[in-house]
Amino acid sequence: MKQNSKYMIFIMCIAACLVGLGFFAINVGKANLSELNTDIAKTIFYQIRLPRVIVAIVVGFGLSISGALFQSLLNNPLADSYTLGISSGGAFGAILAIFIGLKTGIQIPTQILAIIFALITLCMVLKLSQLKGGMSQSSLVLSGIIIGSFFSAGLSLLKSLADEDVASMIYWLMGNLSSKKLEQIIPLGIIVLLAFLLAYYFSQELNIITLGRKEAKTMGVDYDRIYKILIITASVVTGYCVSICGIIGFVGLVVPHLARMAVGSNNKKILPLSGLLGGLFLLTADTLTRTILAHEIPVGILTTLVGGPFFIYIYLSKRGDISD
Repeated sequence: MKQNSKYMIFIMCIAACLVGLGFFAINVGKANLSELNTDIAKTIFYQIRLPRVIVAIVVGFGLSISGALFQSLLNNPLADSYTLGISSGGAFGAILAIFIGLKTGIQIPTQILAIIFALITLCMVLKLSQLKGGMSQSSLVLSGIIIGSFFSAGLSLLKSLADEDVASMIYWLMGNLSSKKLEQIIPLGIIVLLAFLLAYYFSQELNIITLGRKEAKTMGVDYDRIYKILIITASVVTGYCVSICGIIGFVGLVVPHLARMAVGSNNKKILPLSGLLGGLFLLTADTLTRTILAHEIPVGILTTLVGGPFFIYIYLSKRGDISD
């Protein structure tokens, strides 16, 4: 009971920090809203900064939840949508939709193709990792790198064929939270919320699934059904986030590990904390990229700079487990 109260206080503190940072992020930037014409200030506030803050929180929440699910379901500390290549697959689908629209005039929603290719990538990674028998943690990561490289090559091909439209594609691919509209954010928020509620509903079963298929079945858990539901959920969230903001790497790797360091291995506690920390992490990164430097850089660059060394740290600290 005491531990639960401490956890709730911790959650409320993180939520308060997130709200406070949100207010701060809305009011800082290259333009000082208090010095501008009222109409211009309202336009910047409601159409530029507020949607950007909301999308940073929602995408950070979604990517962190998906990362926590991938790590638990695959029992792999290095698993997340970025390291498994799912972000690259989703980005390929989104860019393909944009490319088709530019060249043929046929408008395909980027979200649909992003989700489809995220799921295709997941299937390819899982199949490839199982070719030589059982799926080991090292073969899973290696398969993700291979399939991710394949789709990265596809992205390069589409960029080379896009000619003068390539600049906008490149900026989008590096992870971009600017110029988002509420019409995009609302469906994204609904998808992420539903995914969180579904994952939280199965959080106790997810704890058992981490023990392995045989043990889960022995304890009466419908392993195959829940596994499929949750891994598809994580992939759909990834695909949808990528279709809105491009590739934002390592959020789903770094944040769930921080959550586990704070509250242990219980997914009922990890999932809410991961979501809030993810929103806080991505909002912090985005606020830094648009305020500190003279020229704004895509937020995906900063998250990769932070996540890359963290990936190395996890790999070295878990090397014995990952090689199993």
